[in-house]
Amino acid sequence: MKPKFISLRKKLITAAILGSVVISGALAGCSSDSSSSDDKGKTTINVWGMGEEAKSLPKIADQFEKENPDIEVKVQAIPWDQAHNKLLTAVASKKGPDVLQMGTSWIPEFASAGALLDLTPHLEEYPELAADNFYEGSVETTKFEDKVAGVPWYVDTRVLYYRTDLLEEAGYSEAPKTWDELRAAAKKLSERGDNKYGISLDAKEQSLAFMFARQNGSQLIDGNKPLFNEAPFVESVEYLNGFFKDGSAPVDDIGLDIIQAFKGDGIFPMFISGPWMVKLINDQAPELEGKWATAVLPAKENNTSMLGGSDLSVFEYTKNKDASLKFLAYMSQPETQVKWLEITNSLPANKEAWNSEVLEGNEYYKVFGEQLENAQPMPVIASFEKIAQTFLTSFEKIYRGGEDVKTEMDDFNKKAEELLTE
Repeated sequence: MKPKFISLRKKLITAAILGSVVISGALAGCSSDSSSSDDKGKTTINVWGMGEEAKSLPKIADQFEKENPDIEVKVQAIPWDQAHNKLLTAVASKKGPDVLQMGTSWIPEFASAGALLDLTPHLEEYPELAADNFYEGSVETTKFEDKVAGVPWYVDTRVLYYRTDLLEEAGYSEAPKTWDELRAAAKKLSERGDNKYGISLDAKEQSLAFMFARQNGSQLIDGNKPLFNEAPFVESVEYLNGFFKDGSAPVDDIGLDIIQAFKGDGIFPMFISGPWMVKLINDQAPELEGKWATAVLPAKENNTSMLGGSDLSVFEYTKNKDASLKFLAYMSQPETQVKWLEITNSLPANKEAWNSEVLEGNEYYKVFGEQLENAQPMPVIASFEKIAQTFLTSFEKIYRGGEDVKTEMDDFNKKAEELLTE
């Protein structure tokens, strides 16, 4: 990574010191150097988990403690919208957790600031952390320069959800397998009558266009050079815009959530989403049993999907390195990841976990395992979040305002270039 990027991280950390003195003091109370052991000789590790799933983390931590009675785990659940600033403060003060959950796009920022322990020297002692255990795309999110800054915890990707009964009525005995088949099926399904569509495409989903562009052969970014005004990316935007132009997908929110629109007459008989929708459909639309399925994404040059999820890292300044690494190793075991699936519906990053009966016997989740063989994270660079948000503004001008695709992509590419060289 170039020095300019590291300099930016230092500026962010300095800002965190100046603006987060109160938070810093609060963090010191749960820092890794303030509670290394108790009077019974137990080592205490503090784990920061993010979002709703972190509230379930103590259930797994309890199992870890039973197998490691000399280690106590304290879990702090932090909302995602507060997590980034708390992590910046922890880095600045060198006082924070022992183990922390990392959004996959955060690794470069915090690894460049020297906040994450390099796991490379510990891989022989803890073989559970080896890259071969995990999907290639998820491993990519844990790397920074020549270091391993984390281990994949859970993953998600995107697949096609579809109403088997409605597609069969339209003349399709299976899910669309190519871009052309998806366009044709969506158009035919949209012709069933007023207020019926062929597919729901979330135009505000920032990974959607980049995912389709990769399917069309786009590299997205080459070093510091954005490729968003070159043919593979432009063609992908034109392809997606085509669904809005011909009425196969609605431009505006129709006032129904996706489950309501999927069931009944199937206002949206197809949509692209992640694994959490499996449980939601089963719980909220049990009458659809046997009438819906999941399928890997249709392909152009390939059918690459996005890869998201979370990683686990060890804080560089921990006083409890061995205990923290033991916890990471435990969380990486296939058996543990299957338990985590059962508790939270989060998909395992460990490939062996997918051989469990829980996943092998579930026709919906099995498709996610197939798709994970061809899934990549969004570019693991600090500026990508801003780039993606900038694209959404450009895309709205296209699908809502009717602006020329190539002109907008030329403009977007210039803005992306500026963001990449900041």
